[in-house]
Amino acid sequence: IGQRGGRERVRAGLAELLMACGLGLLHLLLGQLCSQLLGTFGNSMQHHLDPQTDNGSWEPEETQDNDSVVSAHTLLFSLDYQHVQVPFEITLWIMLASLAKIGFHVYNKMPTVVPESCLLIFVGLIMGGLIYSLNDQSPPIMDSDIFFLYLLPPIVLEAGYFMPSRPFFENIGTILLYAVVGTMWNAFGIGLSLYGLCQVKYFNLQDVSLLHNLWFGSLIAAVDPVAVLSVFEEIHVNEKLHILVFGESLLNDAVTVVLYKLFKSFNEMPSIKLVDILAAMGKFFLVGIGGVFIGFVFGMFAAFTTRFTKTIRVIEPLFVFLYSYLSYLTAEMFHLSGIVA
Repeated sequence: IGQRGGRERVRAGLAELLMACGLGLLHLLLGQLCSQLLGTFGNSMQHHLDPQTDNGSWEPEETQDNDSVVSAHTLLFSLDYQHVQVPFEITLWIMLASLAKIGFHVYNKMPTVVPESCLLIFVGLIMGGLIYSLNDQSPPIMDSDIFFLYLLPPIVLEAGYFMPSRPFFENIGTILLYAVVGTMWNAFGIGLSLYGLCQVKYFNLQDVSLLHNLWFGSLIAAVDPVAVLSVFEEIHVNEKLHILVFGESLLNDAVTVVLYKLFKSFNEMPSIKLVDILAAMGKFFLVGIGGVFIGFVFGMFAAFTTRFTKTIRVIEPLFVFLYSYLSYLTAEMFHLSGIVA
């Protein structure tokens, strides 16, 4: 009876997982289908409705047959997908990721087979393949500004808000050593190694410059040990080891973003001089220290404001989000580290 019940639970979990993924796929495919059909729909409507510039009003266009006149007043149903395309598709992406997360936790054996982050990557690959197969002319909007201004801040806030602060600051020296020196060692090591491989004539990649290799190295130097941290929490590993890995994974993102933007600015320069390199080194430390200062100022404002919210507790979570997001945006406005802030 126990084995039968276990099999039934596994079967039910698989059914719910497939149902969740199926709903997400259906939502996304409907969105893509609407975006493709609206082009034909809009062209056909524009063929019948012609704006008259002499009287400033919209008048129906008459065809050769006077009886077949299409009037705009007879349209009881209209569809304007382009007006809501960007927020609609972003919401669908978040909905799909949430449904995949639900299915991941419903099926109890899934975490032993594949980590959660790998599952989300797999779901993203499936969605990207479907969009590519549909030959969509207007894919979902996703660029670096959307990532840095809307997606990254809540991720950093979640990591910093639930961080055990006391062990973190007790081991801040070791964490900074791993996060700053270790990440820079990874970035330059990967970039220089790839540049050495590009010089091999067999690969025919001599046109790839050292700057581009360093740029790529800064992009993948930061390691996000999500799976390792989840294993640490399950086996209750030593607290010091856990905070070292966790703190390094939190701060190395800031180092990577700074390195990435520095190499990007170098790539836009016609020529790089010694003064530019020295200025970049100074800016590297200025970005980190400035981010700490911005975060400290907004933290003091948040602490002062929440002194007066004893009778209105409902507004306190709003202050947490607002001050955190404002610190991030203010740091980015002054080209400082929003992650550190």
